[in-house]
Amino acid sequence: MTATTFADYAASAEARNDIAQAILGHTFALCQALEQDFVKESIRRQEFFMASAVNREYHEQKIADLKNNIGAYQFTVDTGRKYHKVMMTTDGGNRSVHCFIDKKTGEVYKAASIKAPAKGVRFNMLIIKEREFMLENADWAGGYLYRNASYTG
Repeated sequence: MTATTFADYAASAEARNDIAQAILGHTFALCQALEQDFVKESIRRQEFFMASAVNREYHEQKIADLKNNIGAYQFTVDTGRKYHKVMMTTDGGNRSVHCFIDKKTGEVYKAASIKAPAKGVRFNMLIIKEREFMLENADWAGGYLYRNASYTG
């Protein structure tokens, strides 16, 4: 057994704190990417329906509202003992868990329930390649969290 000096302990504690802060920052970046995807997809859907609609003003107003962040879903972070939960709140006030992120390791999990993640790590935020892929492909409905052959990380 090796003796650890207080200086070594303090340095490792500072490094763990830096990693935890980086994970939290990446979690907020994920929330922002999810909100942007929701607005983009909602505008695309409104434009599709507007093409054949009798009441174009309704869809034009919906698009204007979305561009002003009215009626858009909000993604927030609830921090627990072990995980950051990315929560999705609808414009009606309903909340659901989008995903779980391990506070120490940066591992991203699909939600199995409101209290627990599903088994199997989907991404690791501390690995740059995985984080970039996740942020580029993040969709508000969570499709990027399903395991498929499109990611080869």
